[in-house]
Amino acid sequence: MTLPPDRAHVLTEQRNTRSAHLHQASIAECIALIQDEDRSIALALDRARPALTAFLAAVEPGFLRGGRLIYLGAGTSGRLGVLDASEAPPTFQVPPDRIIGLIAGGDGALRRSSEGKEDDPAGAVPELTALGLRADDAVLGIAAGGSTPYVLGALRWAAARDPRPVCGLLACSPVEQLPQGILPLVVATGPEVITGSTRMKAGTATKLALNTISTTLMVRAGKVYENLMVDVRATNDKLRDRAARIVSTLTGLARAESFVALDAAGGSAKVAVAMVRRGLEREHAERLLAAAGGRLDHVLDRVEG
Repeated sequence: MTLPPDRAHVLTEQRNTRSAHLHQASIAECIALIQDEDRSIALALDRARPALTAFLAAVEPGFLRGGRLIYLGAGTSGRLGVLDASEAPPTFQVPPDRIIGLIAGGDGALRRSSEGKEDDPAGAVPELTALGLRADDAVLGIAAGGSTPYVLGALRWAAARDPRPVCGLLACSPVEQLPQGILPLVVATGPEVITGSTRMKAGTATKLALNTISTTLMVRAGKVYENLMVDVRATNDKLRDRAARIVSTLTGLARAESFVALDAAGGSAKVAVAMVRRGLEREHAERLLAAAGGRLDHVLDRVEG
């Protein structure tokens, strides 16, 4: 009989002494314990700030040249990567092939667990090969315990490419002896309330870390002006209302006038703002934005300032 690797040393697999009698807890006690443990997540993210900064500093130049950010993971980690990637196009008008989420077992694993697939270190290689990795790309493996074969195998393969993309591993447990060229991003959340259930603190911390990574990258790419998502397109009532409020905030137009400007701009808040602030026709505003790499600040601030 072949035994699986012993993971007793992995922080997220260890027992949490504070929840040792969880089976006896009342509803109120369960809630209090879970919420008390969740408070440690913010501190773990604070401690990971230098690693997050280093990773994003390495990713930014290539991404701004047209590179891609590719998440990959298994189980909860993979689902969180796919979730973050899927939010980028509607929020920031990023083409869906710029931020990509890969999960062990494919898209079917988003709804049905496919645990066995995470043990294959070559499982992601066909998809990575099809993507044709370039030096401007970045591959971020996500593994709460830092030891998932699907993730580590993919990172080793990517880090051995020539040219080599930026490679990183986001984990919630300290990792040892990563291959050269893989940046560690450790958000050490400690043992879970239910031993080994990394959908809890580790999952929450992972979601927050991915929020930070993708949002910061989009800010640096000019997808935000002030603190407004100016690249949003009015494709439903909620987004139409939000886009009009963005136009109103940045131009001083009344609500009704903002909808008129938004319609004249083809539903693009960014184009509408450029049209109103610069007194331009839609086509001229679109040309200026294209020449500025889509950055509204370059179209507005460098003229108005």
